[in-house]
Amino acid sequence: MISLVAWVSGLVFGFGLILAGMANPAKVLAFLDISGSWDPSLAFVMAGAIAIGAVAFALARNRGSSYLGVSISLPASRVIDKRLVLGSFVFGIGWGMAGICPGPALVLLGSGSGKGIVFVAAMLVGMGIFELLERRDSKDPLPETGAAPGKV
Repeated sequence: MISLVAWVSGLVFGFGLILAGMANPAKVLAFLDISGSWDPSLAFVMAGAIAIGAVAFALARNRGSSYLGVSISLPASRVIDKRLVLGSFVFGIGWGMAGICPGPALVLLGSGSGKGIVFVAAMLVGMGIFELLERRDSKDPLPETGAAPGKV
């Protein structure tokens, strides 16, 4: 049942992205072009998404599990640190250059779009690099196997 609900939710989300124009990089770039031929329509899409998200998070905050019984784990930290700001900056630069963000990229990938394929490939490479850097910078890079360092 959980897989079915997840599949339907993803389908509705994808159709919503298509309907709103978020899967069209040209429309997104027109929204971001505030000094040229600015298209403010995506601002309404974002405002609606923020409103729905705020209500959903408010409801989820008071629950320990979803309506299907799956545990809910909300972020506990409210700290705005260097990593958050840098990550937001990199996300914004990528969004502004390509006109694509991760959700619409998956919609484009599913449609067979070349831009979607390239974006998702680059996104996966970036995620892999992040993971490698996280492991390198962590204090305990070895998984908890009981092996001593150097004796894997």
